[in-house]
Amino acid sequence: MTESVLDLPLSSVPDADEFVRAAMQWHFSPDTGSPFWLARAASLGFDPRADVKTLDDLALFPNVVNELRDLPFEDFIPRGYGANPPVLGVYESGGTTGAPKRLPILRDWWDQLFEVLHTRLDEAGMPRGVNWLCMCPTGPHVAGETMVRWAHDRGGVPFFVDLDPRWVKKLIGAGHDDEADAYMAHLIDQMRFVLRTQRVGVFMATGPMLARIAQHEDLVDLINAKVKAIFWGGATLDPDTRDLLRDEVFPGVTICCGYGSTMIGGGPALGRPGSTDMQIFDPIPPAITFSVVDPATGRKVAYGERGQVVMNHVSRSMLLPNNLERDLAVRVEALPGMVGDAVADVHPVQVFEDEAVIEGVY
Repeated sequence: MTESVLDLPLSSVPDADEFVRAAMQWHFSPDTGSPFWLARAASLGFDPRADVKTLDDLALFPNVVNELRDLPFEDFIPRGYGANPPVLGVYESGGTTGAPKRLPILRDWWDQLFEVLHTRLDEAGMPRGVNWLCMCPTGPHVAGETMVRWAHDRGGVPFFVDLDPRWVKKLIGAGHDDEADAYMAHLIDQMRFVLRTQRVGVFMATGPMLARIAQHEDLVDLINAKVKAIFWGGATLDPDTRDLLRDEVFPGVTICCGYGSTMIGGGPALGRPGSTDMQIFDPIPPAITFSVVDPATGRKVAYGERGQVVMNHVSRSMLLPNNLERDLAVRVEALPGMVGDAVADVHPVQVFEDEAVIEGVY
């Protein structure tokens, strides 16, 4: 592969629009593009290599993520990687709106991503040299892979309590709330066994599960005695609960958070340190960018107004632009030197693609 701006560390990309133009050349050149995008090019109604010149031009693309439900993952890998592309794994969405989508993640992207994430974790006060206990989806989900990398890179070992979000959603959707509660109690029991017997410095869980754990006095005492930092994932944790956990339940524990989607390549937008009234999440531009739009018109809402989140992934390994997510959020200005939008006060829509959205443990 020829070195280009696509290979730079994301923190040192000189110009986001130059990055986008380089990606268009890569993904739509016959020798380097993926079978999927090369086949779709003729029906786009525009020439990506000529017409997509800026980050905002990504809005020209259709949202194609639903096609990840049915097509072989190999169709989405650029030919420029050759006969043996460095596939880390194939990971699935949570299946909230039907059959899961599957996405290949390549190792070169993974390394670019974690160079940024570790810097941001350091800035948020997340410790190094400690073990992690992660109550999160593993198996086909990228969250587990992320936790393995974080723990190992930062000098620790990951312990897991495997959480199956699809099963919880299925139970709640069928009206079996009592069984969903029993399953979540089962998860908490497993967490208790590890926390009692092992040295754990970071605990990771989803926001709703963390709120449940806070109702168990013995676990609160264990966390305050042993754990240096908590990382909550997903996006739904109301400000009152967040403040209660931070200030009263776990007052001496560093708390960090992240919001993301498998469909942006597994890179969570970490919570902005110092967020007060609303939790703000900053993506990783220029590869991962957000915008917040009026779902009826597709136009960006004003800063401070609520709209639907659109996610873009643009890198050498993958192109998934203009993905209308199932979340509503407040549009926030990006940090100085960043492009796109930050988002705050993220909550799921009630209905997405004609399916009721059930968050369950998210």
